[in-house]
Amino acid sequence: MYMGLIGLRSGSKEFLDNKRRKKYRIEHDSIGDKEVPIDAYYGVQSLRAAENFPITGLDLHPEVVNSIVYIKKAAAITNSETGRLSKEKADAIVKACDDLLEGKFLDNFIVDPIQGGAGTSLNMNANEVIANRAIEILGGNKGDYSVIHPNDDVNMGQSTNDVVPTAGKMTTIRLLMNLKVQMQCLQVALSKKANEFEKVVKMGRTQMQDAVPISLGQEFQAYSDAIERNVSRLDHAIDEMRIVNLGGTAIGTGINAHEEYISNIVPTLNTISKMDLKQADSLIDSTQNLDPFVAVSGIVKSCAVSLSKISNDLRLMSSGPRTGLGEITLPAKQNGSSIMPGKVNPVIPEVVNQVSFNVIGNDTTITLAAEAGQLELNAFEPIIFYNLFQSIDTLGFAVETFTDNCVTGIEANEKRCRELVANSIGIITVLVPLVGYQKAADTAKKALYSGRSVLDVVIEDKLLDPDKAREVLDPTKMIKS
Repeated sequence: MYMGLIGLRSGSKEFLDNKRRKKYRIEHDSIGDKEVPIDAYYGVQSLRAAENFPITGLDLHPEVVNSIVYIKKAAAITNSETGRLSKEKADAIVKACDDLLEGKFLDNFIVDPIQGGAGTSLNMNANEVIANRAIEILGGNKGDYSVIHPNDDVNMGQSTNDVVPTAGKMTTIRLLMNLKVQMQCLQVALSKKANEFEKVVKMGRTQMQDAVPISLGQEFQAYSDAIERNVSRLDHAIDEMRIVNLGGTAIGTGINAHEEYISNIVPTLNTISKMDLKQADSLIDSTQNLDPFVAVSGIVKSCAVSLSKISNDLRLMSSGPRTGLGEITLPAKQNGSSIMPGKVNPVIPEVVNQVSFNVIGNDTTITLAAEAGQLELNAFEPIIFYNLFQSIDTLGFAVETFTDNCVTGIEANEKRCRELVANSIGIITVLVPLVGYQKAADTAKKALYSGRSVLDVVIEDKLLDPDKAREVLDPTKMIKS
């Protein structure tokens, strides 16, 4: 009976193994054999990477997938033109790439954005998916790499070390362009508010203390100018990303790539991707050094710093509504408290602040990762891309909601602004050229401790003729830029 049970188990195992084989195919790499789901377009190397790097639980950024597919398509076309890749194989690879660019089979990109190996997992995931789709197009079975090989055919003339950085730069350009559009929309919205608030006079403040009058319009124009300056910086960032090392293969020497391929791959890529990339003058330098990503991250961080400062100002100016500054009113977007009825918080500027904090932190990670490269390669591009793409994306989303759900609906509390100016001591500054610093300081102190206005004290102490005092202390005449 015991032996019979053993036999039954053995037979059941054989039955299950046969059933399992119908669901899986066996693929082989330098590590050994591995079962891969029979319908999967990814292969053994992608699957190993998915198992090795369960880091974020997130998918690859769709733009980086598109970018690497464009590179593979351009490589197939260029290798075919050099005669190294047959037209039949090239056409199948191109068709497979076109399928992916149309959004098909993207669920087969299974590797985590953060991965060891300098991006080899990402590169091989693309190679395997494209190869298996091309095999299918040619009438073969997925996994039969005698038809189309992921390394020999799809990756011909390439290395992870020139493909992945180029894909990263292409992705960054596209994301920066979206961020630029959002920043431009914000700049226009701020400029409109500057015109709308042109005649609203309020107290300026330095170090959180009363300073001298300024118009609310002038403040908003300064915000607009700061954003416009950051838009110009984004143009520099986009240009920084146009220089790529594609054609350099492993370490920038172009090993295993045909000379005509090296010369033509970037122009071909530009043609099919509609981008304006330029091959680096030194492919070795461009392969080794990732400082361009640090420069771009720094520019994105500059945008975040400007946005966060503006958000801080809006939260302060809208504080209250009765016990704070209350100079402006932000659009009410949601209840502000689960316990305090009627409370409305500045939630949109708050989220801009938080995104900005994260961008600044990401910049630190990017800086450290770029510094950590050794000799001919930096292995830490995955973490650079993960953080940089996140920074650009989230900042763009934050700017969009900032514009639509906050800035365009800001209202000036003109009466409150006038009251604060009238009760301010700061306007005394304008008297300094007329009566001297010390007399002006004494007058300010007297007004402060008596609770009276500066104008009343000036007239009472006969520092100026009453009409002259009213003219000189008119706040609207103090705001000329």
